[in-house]
Parts: sequence; structure tokens; C-alpha cells
Amino acid sequence: MTMTGLSPNMEFISRVLNANSIERVWSLHVEKMALYGFDRMLYGANRFRTHGEFGDLSDSVILTNHHKDYIDLFFGKSLYFHAPMAIWAANNTGVCSWQWAVERRACGKSTEGQDKILDLNERMGVSAGYSISFDTISERSKSAIGLCARQGLTQADVEDIWAEHGAEIVLLNNLVNQKISTLPFTRQGKPLTDRQREVLQWVADGKTLQDIATIMGLNQATVEKHLRLARTNLNADTTAQAILKASMQNQFFIFEGLRTGKARENLAL
Repeated sequence: MTMTGLSPNMEFISRVLNANSIERVWSLHVEKMALYGFDRMLYGANRFRTHGEFGDLSDSVILTNHHKDYIDLFFGKSLYFHAPMAIWAANNTGVCSWQWAVERRACGKSTEGQDKILDLNERMGVSAGYSISFDTISERSKSAIGLCARQGLTQADVEDIWAEHGAEIVLLNNLVNQKISTLPFTRQGKPLTDRQREVLQWVADGKTLQDIATIMGLNQATVEKHLRLARTNLNADTTAQAILKASMQNQFFIFEGLRTGKARENLAL
């Protein structure tokens, strides 16, 4: 549905702001970026990273529409550790042309591992594009996106696109990144059950295990079991870390409509 009186970019912004799932935001973004010539993207965000790296993939939001064969190699073979643009994004903020990696290689500054990923990219048509590494207020957080131009476009073509539309592309990607950060996501592995989530929420509210058992009508041993399983599912060593991870993943106090998909996405349309 087209909204009367809104420009295409404003319509996109409105739809993103009113989306209630990461999947919906990503679908809108894939469609929008393709209009600029970027038909494949790889987005990653992690709020528990270590210095200079993106951190454990199991704690990350990874979104992509790259071909499965490429992703199986990129992540399955851990090639992302050597990807020049991923390394750049982990250590910088702003935008960077993929020409940077080409020139760096030409100057003999690439490692053997980085050369291998550049060769793979060339073979699979992942050779022209731009990367955006988003600003953050926390040293432990990092999010970035790689925009890959459709096959047939050269890096020179991409530079022309960026010269004309780069500012609005960066703006729209920042919007999407900010929206994703507000939405719940489940790390790789088992999601929290309703009971596990509720127990963690009560602990976060300062309740004792006995208090929680009374509130939920359970015995204390069952409450402790839910806490243990929550720690396991969140890959957390302690309950405090589990609370932090659940909070950072926006898994606390979720409106039922968001979890069931029943909330209206077009409340303001």
C-alpha cells in the first residue's frame, strides 16, 4: 500500500518505524537497497564483542541475502575472520569503499588469509560495494553492514552511485540499524521459554528465589531449574550475565503481539 503524499524514502522510513520484527525490517531493507543496485547484503551486530573483533557469532544478529553457498564458506569455514572489510568494520566507524581492500592488496599489505577471501569474493561475484560501520556508545557493541553491488556493476559504477546517493543510503542504513537494535531477537540455539524469561525477569526485579516460587506458584527447585536452563540457552556463566544478555537481546517484557506476530505492523499507516 502506498501512502498518499509521502516520497518513496519517507514511505520506507514509515514502514521501517512501524515494523514489529527484525524479519520485516530486513525484508523492507533488502527491497530498498536493491533499488540502488545493492542486491546482496550482510549485516552483523553484537553487543558482547571483544576488542577488535565482532565477538561470538552465537551472540550476534546476522542477517544476509547472499547465496547459501557463499555464506556456508564465509561463516562455515570461519573465513570472516580474514575478510578485510569485516576487519575494517570491527575497528572503525563510518563508510568505506571496497576499493580500499583492493588497493591495500596491491600495496602488499594483505595477509595470505585476506588474499584468500578476496579471491573467493571475486569468484563468487562479491567484488564491488561499500561497507558501513555504525557508531555506538559502548565499546562492547558493534554493528555493520556490507552492501554488495549486483553482478555486472564495477567498483567504478558503485562509486558513481555513492556520489549521487551515498548520503541517503547511509541515512537509511542507520535507521534500519537503530530499528533492529530495539527489536527482540533470539541467539543461535534454543530460545528462552516463557517460564525461563519470567523467572529471569523476576530476578532482575530483585526478587529472591523463594519470592519467585511463591509468585509463580512453583517450588524453589523448579525455579532454580528454569534459571539453570536460561543460563544454558543464553550461553551465560552466571544468572547476572543471563539477565544482561536477555536484556540486551530485548527479550524482557515483550508485548505478546510482538512474540506471536499478531501485532499490527501498520498502526500509523
